[in-house]
Amino acid sequence: QVQLVESGGGLVQAGGSLRLSCIASGRAFVGSGMGWFRQAPGKEREFVAAISWSGGSIRYTDSVKGRFTISRGNPWNTVYLQMNSLKPEDTAVYYCNLDPPRAGSWGQGTQVTVSS
Repeated sequence: QVQLVESGGGLVQAGGSLRLSCIASGRAFVGSGMGWFRQAPGKEREFVAAISWSGGSIRYTDSVKGRFTISRGNPWNTVYLQMNSLKPEDTAVYYCNLDPPRAGSWGQGTQVTVSS
């Protein structure tokens, strides 16, 4: 079992930045990659970024490449998503989960709203 708590969302103007944080607890996250996902109103949840347990492998969805950066923190159960040059189309609820995600581990998410 893993518990995930996201924070750091908010309202920002287009071109601005936010940093999201995710704290994982429970034994299931040990040795696992972590990912960020988002769900915009009326759309399905989609993959945003993921980082391996070691931090040596990272991948992004094409729409955020060059703007978002995923990283692991210290302690290792913390994962960040630095979001720069935000666009209105980035507006969504952002979630973290294991990579690949576990159905029963979705947290409350954190709302990111980008105004034009």
